[in-house]
Amino acid sequence: MSAVAPPEAKAVTPDFLEAVGATAERLQDIETFRRLLAEANRQVNLVGDSTLGDFWRRHFVDSAQLLWFRPAAGRWADLGSGAGLPGLVLAILLKDRPGAQIHLIESMAKRCRFLTEVVEILALPAVVHNARAESLKLEVEMVTARACAPLDKLLAYAEPYVARGAQALFLKGADVEAEIANARRVWRFKAETQVSLSDPRGRLLSIRELERVGRP
Repeated sequence: MSAVAPPEAKAVTPDFLEAVGATAERLQDIETFRRLLAEANRQVNLVGDSTLGDFWRRHFVDSAQLLWFRPAAGRWADLGSGAGLPGLVLAILLKDRPGAQIHLIESMAKRCRFLTEVVEILALPAVVHNARAESLKLEVEMVTARACAPLDKLLAYAEPYVARGAQALFLKGADVEAEIANARRVWRFKAETQVSLSDPRGRLLSIRELERVGRP
């Protein structure tokens, strides 16, 4: 059965769906996640209520585009996972890939309960960690985050993963250049940005050769 995006998913194209592995079955899982998120958001502050009406662009495309840019990566760490964006979306799309595993790292217990519920209901290849990101010793291919922290702090969370060989690819907003300039007071790194597929004002930020050179 071919993948068909819901009518409101105007930002989703057939080429995009194919590239990120969004089969009809996986889109059904994404819709279940959307429903669970909307229900849980009434009790726990997971995402802004106004964003749920634009779920497919604001949340699905924004998260899934990580696989557009890094299609071969199957082991990810999502720092400050919160509502599971992008981590749960990645876990759903990688559900049938052998060896895939997504680490959802979140320090707030109530958010971890939501993440665990979705992982269990959808039988996802994901592990929920109720912990601070920098306290874990995980070996992954990619480390990512969305709306987690300013870049100078985010790099401190990500550094242990990068030191073990992970590549860093973060979802950032229009002020990414200012964040990069501020982070360079503390860190030395190479940065590359790409325009977000979900919002032309957003950026995907790739970080390489990370090294701390100062104090926060």
